[in-house]
Amino acid sequence: MSPLVIALVIPAAGALLIGLAGRWPNLRETVTMVTAGTLFAVVASLAADVLGGGRPTASLVEVVPGIELALAAEPLGMIYALVAGFLWIFNSIYSFGYMRTGNEKKQTRFYICFAIAIGSALGIAFSANLFTLFVFYEVMTFSTFPLVTHKGTPAAVRAGRIYLGILLFTSTCLLLLAIIWTYVATGTVDFKAGGILAGVVTPGVAATLFVLFILGTGKCAVMPFHFWLPNAMVAPTPVSALLHAVAVVKAGVFIALKIAVFVVGVDFIAAHDLGTVLCWMAGATVIIASLVAMTRDNLKALLAYSTVGQLSYIVLAACMGSRLAIEGGAMHIAMHAFGKITLFFCAGAIYVAHHKTEISQMKGIGRTMPVTLFCFAIGSLSIIGLPPFGGAWSKWFLALGALESEHVALLVVFLVSSFLNVAYLMPIVIRAFFVAPDEGTWDKGVQEAPIACLLPIVVTSIGCVALFLFPDLVYSFASRIP
Repeated sequence: MSPLVIALVIPAAGALLIGLAGRWPNLRETVTMVTAGTLFAVVASLAADVLGGGRPTASLVEVVPGIELALAAEPLGMIYALVAGFLWIFNSIYSFGYMRTGNEKKQTRFYICFAIAIGSALGIAFSANLFTLFVFYEVMTFSTFPLVTHKGTPAAVRAGRIYLGILLFTSTCLLLLAIIWTYVATGTVDFKAGGILAGVVTPGVAATLFVLFILGTGKCAVMPFHFWLPNAMVAPTPVSALLHAVAVVKAGVFIALKIAVFVVGVDFIAAHDLGTVLCWMAGATVIIASLVAMTRDNLKALLAYSTVGQLSYIVLAACMGSRLAIEGGAMHIAMHAFGKITLFFCAGAIYVAHHKTEISQMKGIGRTMPVTLFCFAIGSLSIIGLPPFGGAWSKWFLALGALESEHVALLVVFLVSSFLNVAYLMPIVIRAFFVAPDEGTWDKGVQEAPIACLLPIVVTSIGCVALFLFPDLVYSFASRIP
């Protein structure tokens, strides 16, 4: 059996076994860890072949003549698959501490849906054509819906309706339309280096399809289809981490890059400025989301708007028509994932240990949670894009891409956004370490979250540094994107 097929079978089998082990929490969590570790090992086993120029493929089923459910591994997909597979391990460990400490209900369903969501992420990463991508995109939407509504409160139910409504509306009315139109125009839905639209349709048609693809991928969270993401923050923090760093929004921006490279074509975009409208939309999303983040006192809400802005960087990368920008966008998938998951893990740890959710409540918290808040500082600096943290590399390539494509205005967007990142993230760190707490707030000394929460925070923050020191872990794949 092909490793690509095995990579989909493992989380599906894991979800089944997790359900069977639901009566025994220790066994259920052991199954979750074994599933996550095995999946990452299988995905990692493909890396050397892909770096060496190999392109493993697998056909699952032919739906109609010429259209099949098929898989293929290539460098861009490997970046997303490796990030999702690796971070699932530590998100699972973190979930054990968070869910048990909070006595959360329906934990078995939680881990089952998590496994299916990661499986769908791998399906998206290894899609060989638009049909396969669409199928797994929808599987991800439905598997994450129970996670968003996990708490069952009126706010959670409302968030779930918004989540499902926006993502299904955009995918069925825009993305599916773009896929059908592409098939009618070109006779294929298979991904091809250089794009399947280039030289086949007029620039006007290509530009229209490009807009439909990006807006139809509602998981990109480009305004005005972004507000499902802040609303979904009512979910438990491990779900927030899944949405922002591991799977859902990352799936959206990964698809944006995939469409630019393998459907429209980077050279075609550059030759005819096909991404102009999308550049304006994504650029506005970057700035507006950052400004909104500055107004939020709830920590998870602030981080949600930060994600909306930060991941529009990748949409910009897809739309510039620059190979350097594509490399920067691909690198940002990994760099942002490690930085943002660290920040969400820290937000959850603060809630688990002290039930604080508002930034205004966190004066002096660095004195009682020094490890957590130090890691929060590392994650923040990586998101801002300062050395020696991974975010510096992806933002450097994005800036070079803006110059290469002569989009000077986008260079200004990146610079302004980075200053706004400083403005909404660093005051949290300053408040935590350098502002005296209110009397009686933190009188019991150091009180960190459980070790199951703290360990993943430390690992992912170390990852922010490791990705700066060893950028070839990501760039070796990004530089091989056709």
